[in-house]
Parts: sequence; structure tokens; C-alpha cells
Amino acid sequence: MDSEFSQSSLDVAESLHANRVIVFALATLAELRESDTESHILRVQHYVRVLANKLGPHPSYAALLTPDYIESLCRSVPMYDMGSVGIPDRILLKPGRLTPEEVAIMRTHTTLGYESIVRAEKTLGRASPLLTIAKEITRSHQEKWDGSGYPQGLSEGQIPVSARIVALADVYDALISNKVYKDGVPHDKAVQIIFSERGTHFDPDIVDAFIEIHEEFAAIAQRYADTDADMQQKIEYMANAIAEVAVL
Repeated sequence: MDSEFSQSSLDVAESLHANRVIVFALATLAELRESDTESHILRVQHYVRVLANKLGPHPSYAALLTPDYIESLCRSVPMYDMGSVGIPDRILLKPGRLTPEEVAIMRTHTTLGYESIVRAEKTLGRASPLLTIAKEITRSHQEKWDGSGYPQGLSEGQIPVSARIVALADVYDALISNKVYKDGVPHDKAVQIIFSERGTHFDPDIVDAFIEIHEEFAAIAQRYADTDADMQQKIEYMANAIAEVAVL
């Protein structure tokens, strides 16, 4: 009996691990389409963890940000940008300024990601409580504290806490990361930019928590920095994508 129980527990653990590997692999493919890498996902995951842990004791967040919730949030992070797979390369990889029409298409990545999860749940027969956070962050990570974000124009407490946390982590990484067509800004400059958007783009409490632990963000960025091989991969992917668009 004990051996059967142990084997059953092992099978469940292996199944959970396999599911996480598949989610991470699919998320990596989505990031590749944006000429990004799995390192970006790892960085955002770790930013979210340290930020959520810092916010945990705060009276406004203590009831929600339990260890189990934080773990579920971190496991969901790889899915937050999955909707980008539905955006054409000509828009997703365009190095110049997007037209208003292109901006409108780009913004649909939030609803595309959210709706893909909802459709999958319906197809398979029921909604999963375990995917609640994933749906929150895919749809709402581009919302802003002052209501000027998208897709729903939510403001302040209307925005799920999970999405508020991911929003700051995502923007920080976008600021400090080198792209094929532009260099990232130094850590200190990224901190200044985020602080300047306290109460407009970002939840003030979350910005305050970030300011207290910003050096941990810098350490994570260094630990999971893109390598020369990563940058070469970005360059080659963008070159191939541009060539395909030119042929069309």
C-alpha cells in the first residue's frame, strides 16, 4: 500500500511538472514572436515573487497575498502575454511607431489571451478555479491605475491585484532589456520612470513596495540576463520575420 501511495504521489508530481514545462514552453514560443526569450519570463516571474512577498504583510493585501496565492500567481506568470501569438509580425516586430490602426490591433493581445483560456475551459467542459489568476493577468496587465489603460479602462481597485503586480514587473523588464532596435535603460533610470508613474500607471502601494526592494529587481535582472546567444536569436528571428513580410 505504501509503495502504491508513493507511486501515485510521484505520478501526480510528474504530471504537474510536465504541465508546467508545457506552459513554459508555449510561453517561450509566444515571447520568441516578440523577439524575446525565456529569460524574460524567468525575470518577470522572479520580480513578481519578490514584489508579492514584500506586499504580503501590507494591511490592504494580507488577506489575498497568502503563500499559496503567491505561488499560484508565479506559476501563472508565463501565460500573461500569450495573446501576442495572435498579433501579426508586421505589427508585433515593427521597429518604428505604430499607426493608430496598428495600435488597436496590438492591444487585442490582452483579450486574445484571456478569451483563449475561456474558450478552452468551455471546450473541455468547465472553468478551472486554478486559472482565475491566469485570466486576470492575461486580460488586465495593461490596465492603469488612473483608468487610461486597456482593454476595459479599469481603474484603481477595479484592476485585479495580480494584474497590478505583473504590470509593474513587465514594465520594469521592458525598460531595462535590450531589444534589437533599442537599448534598455539603466536600472536607476527605470526606477525613476516607475516612480514618476506612481498613482497614474501603477498602484501607489505597489510602487512603494518596489522602491523598497528595487535592488532585488536589479539582482534578478543580472542573474537572468539575456546572453549574447539570446540577442543573436532575437536578431535572427526579426530578420527572418521582416524578410517574410517583405515577400508577402
